[in-house]
Amino acid sequence: MTSPAAPADLVLYGTVLTVNEAQPTAEAVAVSGGRIVAVGSRAEVAAWAGPGTDVREVDGCIMPGFVEAHGHPLMEAVALSGRIVDIRPVTLPRAETVLDAIGAEVARRGADGAFLNGWDPLLQHGLPDPTLAWLDGLAPDTPLVIVHNSGHKAYFNSAAARRAGLTRDTPDPKGAKYGRDADGNLDGTAEETGAVFPLLGDAIAVSDYPAMLAAECARLNQAGLTTCSEMAFDPMFRPLLAQMHDQLTVRLRTYEMSTAELRTDAVPSEGDDMVRQVGIKIWVDGSPWVGNIDLTFPYLDTDATRTIGVVPGSCGHANYTKEQLTEIVGTFFPQGWQLACHVHGDAGVDTILDVYEEVLRTHPRDDHRLRLEHVGAITPEQLRRAHALGVTCSLFVDHLHYWGDVLVDGLFGPEHGSRWMPAGSAVATGMRISLHNDPPVTPEEPLRNISVAVTRTAPSGRVLAPDERLTVEQGIRAQTIDAAWQLFADNVIGSLEVGKYADLVIVSGDPRETAPEAIADLEVRATFLAGRQVYPKAG
Repeated sequence: MTSPAAPADLVLYGTVLTVNEAQPTAEAVAVSGGRIVAVGSRAEVAAWAGPGTDVREVDGCIMPGFVEAHGHPLMEAVALSGRIVDIRPVTLPRAETVLDAIGAEVARRGADGAFLNGWDPLLQHGLPDPTLAWLDGLAPDTPLVIVHNSGHKAYFNSAAARRAGLTRDTPDPKGAKYGRDADGNLDGTAEETGAVFPLLGDAIAVSDYPAMLAAECARLNQAGLTTCSEMAFDPMFRPLLAQMHDQLTVRLRTYEMSTAELRTDAVPSEGDDMVRQVGIKIWVDGSPWVGNIDLTFPYLDTDATRTIGVVPGSCGHANYTKEQLTEIVGTFFPQGWQLACHVHGDAGVDTILDVYEEVLRTHPRDDHRLRLEHVGAITPEQLRRAHALGVTCSLFVDHLHYWGDVLVDGLFGPEHGSRWMPAGSAVATGMRISLHNDPPVTPEEPLRNISVAVTRTAPSGRVLAPDERLTVEQGIRAQTIDAAWQLFADNVIGSLEVGKYADLVIVSGDPRETAPEAIADLEVRATFLAGRQVYPKAG
């Protein structure tokens, strides 16, 4: 171990889980200038402690800071602000409280418009059908927009349509659509990002946004997160991030939304270790909870599917044709971009893998780390094909914790529903995967992700496809170093190694020594970014 030229700024003694295969565990870590300068035994690291060193005995487990490989912090900053009411099932589980919240917000906001996020009839049983007539009845003269918990659909009244400038003649955005009745008039529904986002313009006040983003960073730090991707990046936020760069307490890796113009003013890997744009995002299909994912098998005909408006026998649909995906990928990949494609349905997986294979044949590139996001219905054969192409997957395993029973009993049956999010099959191929929460769809809860991936337990207590379970060590990697690798950040974060940033989290116990079902209940006691404690903050 290198002898210190000067005392370290910080020394932590305790159980150190490094996620470094060359040195899996240690007893101490030393930090200087924001970087790790020593990892080893107490005796070895003690040499780095001087009169001015902050030396701490840690009651708990020291780990790399958690990495959210598929997040939406810039969106969640607004969704969990005071301007949009949080009606997600994790906040308001009962339909009657959701309806009370809608009525109260309409009355409170008046002409400013009411915005709410988190509508989920699959979990909030008894919600009415949010028709245009119902919405207009709640708010006859003022805007009302309710976003589905998935983020893939929104319901809006006539006043909101007028405020957003939407008419029957408004064309559908590429990869998105506005619902219409038999006469071609808007029916008060919008599907996918390109149609949903224009409805939310009045919810974002530029002057209020810095405080919203600071609050979001604090939420992420409280969950032990030190790095988060932004998977729906709008370039309009670039000046704001530059302005707030030195105040951020979470590293951001951004993925710009592909648009109809098929262009970006950014260049691959633009930015620094704090904020860097690394990719382009595409939505191949939608959400299982809305009924618009691209499947080879049909949704069941049940009360649940009828509640979300799925036509019996429907296999859902894609947002793009193969030709359109080929155009998008074929535009951005040759420029050097990483592509991250949201896809749940197995038919959609086949399509995007075909597109990836073709572009790799035409424009071969080593270490491209092309991504597939969520991949609920992906099959073992598709995972093997993906890995052979060098494609990596980020899995939304928290689906099992919240919707596991709905998947089996309400939407897809045991054959397909129980094997949802097949993480075990993914790692069996040799693929490096990540686990994510896709916030605000579910709260940031990386420790629960690990627990769910290891247990695969549904709300009822049943275990779904036990052969798809991960080991605790695999789950930890998927929330740290392998997630960092997907973001092209594993050279500076993701494990506790000399030379990397001192991004770390202290949790109340060692996940490897904790019962798998109890990992979710471990407490985040402190979070550090580059050696500076960002949770809990002093004072």
